[in-house]
Amino acid sequence: MFLEQIPVQVRAVLRALENAGYPAYVVGGCVRDTLMAREPADWDVATAAQPEQVKAVMGAYRVADTGLRHGTVTAIVDGMPIEITTFREEGEYLDLRHPSSVSFTADLQTDLARRDFTVNAMAWSEKTGLVDPFDGAADLTRGILRAVGDPGKRFSEDALRILRALRFSSVLGFSIEEKTAQAAIECRSLLARISSERVRDEFSALLCGPGVERVLMDYAGIIAVIIPEITPSIGFSQNNYHHIYDVWEHTVHSIAAVEPELVLRLVMLLHDLGKPHSYTEDADGVGHFYGHPMISTGIAGGVLLRLRYDRSLIRQVCTLVEYHDSHLFPTENSVRRWLNRLGEENLRLLIRVKRADNLAQSPDWRGRQDELRRTQEILDQVLHEKKAFSREMLAVRGRDMIALGADGPQVGRLLDVLLQEVMNGRVRNEKGALLALAQRVMDSWSL
Repeated sequence: MFLEQIPVQVRAVLRALENAGYPAYVVGGCVRDTLMAREPADWDVATAAQPEQVKAVMGAYRVADTGLRHGTVTAIVDGMPIEITTFREEGEYLDLRHPSSVSFTADLQTDLARRDFTVNAMAWSEKTGLVDPFDGAADLTRGILRAVGDPGKRFSEDALRILRALRFSSVLGFSIEEKTAQAAIECRSLLARISSERVRDEFSALLCGPGVERVLMDYAGIIAVIIPEITPSIGFSQNNYHHIYDVWEHTVHSIAAVEPELVLRLVMLLHDLGKPHSYTEDADGVGHFYGHPMISTGIAGGVLLRLRYDRSLIRQVCTLVEYHDSHLFPTENSVRRWLNRLGEENLRLLIRVKRADNLAQSPDWRGRQDELRRTQEILDQVLHEKKAFSREMLAVRGRDMIALGADGPQVGRLLDVLLQEVMNGRVRNEKGALLALAQRVMDSWSL
């Protein structure tokens, strides 16, 4: 059954190496995913053959030296890139990320022993079947993530494995075995020495996993190492009838309530981080957070820049954080004004953000869902009917304003006046009506 899941290109590599006298196996994540009935993202092969021997065996294919120092070459087999790595053991990790030395070995178990988690330390070949020296298959069945050997040593070798553990837990639904979890917590400060790009990629995948709610609640202390800005929100009581959770609990519940798209999950993570910095109480002891969206926007920009997210994504996230607490009235005029301000994509995203934010509030306050649903319906109707919400959608152009005698800044001002009148329903979006109004406006300016 396992053999049937392996692409023919990978089978060709395995058989070529085996026929040449070199044991060869598919290893790691592709074995794990196949046992879980998931489609592997890629297929990795490990072999007793050393790189030059691999290249000789794979002579019929194009082979690239993609990681020769670590024993890895990549064969392109019928258009499919397949990494082939020599069994190896590693020296000390001096930078918390890379081994100081690599030596090749003919022993598969030595190679598997250097891997991070038992579920990633399995191999399979047609000749021997499943090789599982650390009971990874049993851990898969139980849904447990357990380090290979001493978890403290594994995390001290490569601190990024701490985030990988959380990512696997979130994406695959594994619980983290007790000793492995404890070691991750104890070693969490080491994450501060990992590159922003590596942290970003693992964290993004974690954030979009179906198990993100449990992971963020159980391991907030680890997340706080890479995003210390969340620390003030943890346990911060809101003292407000809109809320039944503290700021961090509300944040986590709102993340789980929104669709698993990176931009939305980042918005929900960051949208209320300004609350602890804006908290006030009224005479009745009720908590308020006036101005928190702008504070949160500033915090969001700093976090995302530090983690090296794409500039366009940062702008989009910050825009949605800035407006997340604004009221979207379920009227055509309101919807058209918001379309003018944000555009269709961001307005649709903002509605989803507000839905998730509301679902993470007090049950007594969740009636906003109907209002947001109605706003969505009006948005769809406005777009379907092509109601104007931008200058470009007006029945007149700048050249028409110039023909009336407008010049310079007057052209833009006139178009803005016309757009506002159209969106407010006081004039039809027809050329004649708009030109007549433009003329009246210009006449009033000359008085």
